[in-house]
Amino acid sequence: MSASASRPPMGWNSWDCYGTTVTEEEVLANARFLAEHLLPAGWDTVVVDIAWYDPTARAHGYNADAPIVLDALGRQLPDPVRFPSGADGAGFGPLADAVHALGLRFGIHVMRGIPRRAAAQALPIPGTDATTADIADPADVCSWNPDDFGLRLEHPAAQVWLDAQVAQFAAWGVDYLKVDDMLAPYDVAHIEALRRAIDASGREIVLSLSPGTALPLTVAEHVAANADLWRISDDVWDRWEDVAPQFDRLAAWAPVQGRGGWADADMLPLGRIGIRAERGDDRLTRLTQAEQRTLLTLWCIGRSPLMMGGDLPTSPAETIRMLAHPGLMRLHRASRNGRQVLREGDLVVWTAEATDGDATYAAVFHLGDEETRIRVPAVALRAPHAGPATAVDVWDCWDVDPADPLVVPPHGCRLLRFDPT
Repeated sequence: MSASASRPPMGWNSWDCYGTTVTEEEVLANARFLAEHLLPAGWDTVVVDIAWYDPTARAHGYNADAPIVLDALGRQLPDPVRFPSGADGAGFGPLADAVHALGLRFGIHVMRGIPRRAAAQALPIPGTDATTADIADPADVCSWNPDDFGLRLEHPAAQVWLDAQVAQFAAWGVDYLKVDDMLAPYDVAHIEALRRAIDASGREIVLSLSPGTALPLTVAEHVAANADLWRISDDVWDRWEDVAPQFDRLAAWAPVQGRGGWADADMLPLGRIGIRAERGDDRLTRLTQAEQRTLLTLWCIGRSPLMMGGDLPTSPAETIRMLAHPGLMRLHRASRNGRQVLREGDLVVWTAEATDGDATYAAVFHLGDEETRIRVPAVALRAPHAGPATAVDVWDCWDVDPADPLVVPPHGCRLLRFDPT
């Protein structure tokens, strides 16, 4: 695990609000907002998501045979219209410098493999007798994005080209690399080759793998040995039917959290999203306030990475307050052994232990469609041998008596912290 991923990474990603079309100006606006309002709470990474190299990028989909901007080795360069500081071969170096100057880390997204346009041009691979055409596999194409071919990793020059691609990212100052089309199906050879390329770059780069559709626990040891975080689902959007299945997924992956890396329940579709995105139009999240609290509570007690997907400067102030909530961030930053301890019908209970004191946490979730009053057995909230303690509602900051019924809204939760008396 990279030293900078010793805790679950936290930051902003352009995907949910801008899809393939984000601009340098929009990245910097979100970076400045993050630095001013959320960095003190631990949010420190800014990620430019997919297709930053496509001058024809558009909302609601991808372009076949996109005229990807490439250098002489077939490596992607940022579109100079959307990212003017990257013109004349500067790449993402100037933008990374601007993000670093704010005290933040800089990340980018790429697809697995080599751009098909690089393969078509049969560009030389320095230090070898091969070309980009020799190392590309036209039969290995992502099912949902047409930009790249897979690499023929049995060819020695494929690793040379991949090393050069990651070396360029390192030279730009990239701190976080999200690589897509890696886990569904699970691509052992590409994952290991990417790990070698990052190690050879000489720069500490946090590695995030996506998407996690039907990702089985049988890969846990391998993925943790090669990546810092890995998705455990397909994209999560602002629908309860996307959030609810994450309970089972995070419960299954909870025992491996932090043991080499972090199982990632996906980005937070909160605030203002869909501005020029793949899914839907410009809107505020359709999740209710109760559902937003549930999502954040589950992600935090389950210790998922947190990547805000909404446009920060134009999101409601209430959204920003939730993201910076000190009690919630304390749970995410300083807890261990988060796990599901009870699931009975629409009732789900998770517990965790603080690492910065003797407190324990209990999150009581109600998955039903109507408000309910829940009386949770005391042994489900705290260990049977635990001594006397005071209980505080973390979200609303008031004292509670957990022996009393907890009023929980539909699709809502109550997050309790117990401090020994």
